[in-house]
Amino acid sequence: MKLEKASSVTKSILNEVSKIIVGKDLVLERVLIGVLAKGNLLLEDVPGLAKTMMIKAFAQAMKCKFTRVQCTPDLLPADVTGSTIYNQKDQEFSFRQGPVFTNLLLVDEINRASPKTQSALLEAMQEQHVTIDGITYSLPQPFHVLATQNPIEFEGTFPLPEAQLDRFIMRIGVGYPDAVEEIEILNRRIARKKEEFELAAITNAKQLLVIQNVVEDIHVDDRIKEYIVEIVRRTRDNERIDIGSSPRGSLALLHLSRASAVINGRDFVNPDDVKKVVIPALSHRIILSTGSWLTGINPEDIVARELSKIKAPRLD
Repeated sequence: MKLEKASSVTKSILNEVSKIIVGKDLVLERVLIGVLAKGNLLLEDVPGLAKTMMIKAFAQAMKCKFTRVQCTPDLLPADVTGSTIYNQKDQEFSFRQGPVFTNLLLVDEINRASPKTQSALLEAMQEQHVTIDGITYSLPQPFHVLATQNPIEFEGTFPLPEAQLDRFIMRIGVGYPDAVEEIEILNRRIARKKEEFELAAITNAKQLLVIQNVVEDIHVDDRIKEYIVEIVRRTRDNERIDIGSSPRGSLALLHLSRASAVINGRDFVNPDDVKKVVIPALSHRIILSTGSWLTGINPEDIVARELSKIKAPRLD
């Protein structure tokens, strides 16, 4: 597939999803960028901001198999990955696939699942397979975990450890709509006359894999590489940060910026591609010092400040 075609398809996906999700163009673009970069995404915000609806909309527009897991403390790993059962009629054991065997897996309120279940998801996210009774089963391709999390309610939850947070290529906030956008949400619901929605299929899972391969061919200038590394290294030298981002943060910026270039129809990465994804790609990869927490500053603010101090390269 040529770059022009890939860019056209991705823009059509965004246009289709925006028929349901109002006023969140940057959020939608970041979600699609994360998928094109072959990553897993964590959508973190208060309930009721259409996080689940957004993921369903992308699944329809990309014509990908979609499953949803509602996390609770009693959710078992087998409930997600599947299990081996005994068939009395055939008198033999057979494997019954769990919801993880899909293209887009929505893991709702992931921090309500027990650490054991979170670990099972981690193998699927990182290795693209699951192991049941010593047998390894490959997952369908493409495979992406899109998890949601409520940042204000912690009772009965199991916070994700830093090592697992690091496996998400981006942590994305959605934010409240403004008054005009909220009225438009009401109008669209009235016009739809039902809660469910149907979007046109712009592409499919097979073509999505092809577009992901187009991302791998995007050129990255040495000055852009230096820019990415400088941004990440600044998180390690900040007195407000106890632990900065690992090189996985640099790789995330590389993959995400290339995906952004594809959406914009360019065969090279520019500084704006990097800037667009820096905050959601790095803010969950740093651990703030105690003093920073006490002053109320958040990781997003610190990453934004460091980014503003770095002069972006000028590509001739």
